[in-house]
Amino acid sequence: MRPLFNILIRLGILRNDLDYHLIRASMVIIFLFFGYSKWFSYEAQSLIPLISHGPLIFWLYPVFGIRGAGRFLGTSEWLFCALLFSGFWNKKLGVLGAIGACFAFISTISIIPFLPDAWAKSAGGFPAMTDMVAFLMKDIGLLAMSVYLLRQDLISVLRSNTSTSVPLAASHIQQTQSEVPHSC
Repeated sequence: MRPLFNILIRLGILRNDLDYHLIRASMVIIFLFFGYSKWFSYEAQSLIPLISHGPLIFWLYPVFGIRGAGRFLGTSEWLFCALLFSGFWNKKLGVLGAIGACFAFISTISIIPFLPDAWAKSAGGFPAMTDMVAFLMKDIGLLAMSVYLLRQDLISVLRSNTSTSVPLAASHIQQTQSEVPHSC
């Protein structure tokens, strides 16, 4: 095992903030490409069963129509992409992007319990997922990544605002400094 550990160390796996930067970059790429696809008819049509059963996003069709809902989602995802990308340099914008990402993934995860035929009857039902549920399950991990970015950026913003008007923020920052293995 030691030779493997040495290789990983030489590759920079222990570099400070590597995880943070990789997660931010992957979230930017995800929102860039998923946002792009929302502008096309094929994606708008494939979203119909998801948006129709989404307790937080069902209203998109009555307000915007099928293509308009796709464009609204695409625009939102590009906005989150831009904010997350900006978070490399401006942590306050990173916080906004992470909040948007959290909301986006909570919205998609909330569809799972309401999706008809979500569990494969031929395999005995729950927990055997159909393709739609399997597609949405990835958003649980993406939500966790978004919360991680939100936490790291918020800590960074609060640390830089030592003159914050929130009295509890200073004690909370001191407490989290011992919990956070690296600075952002």
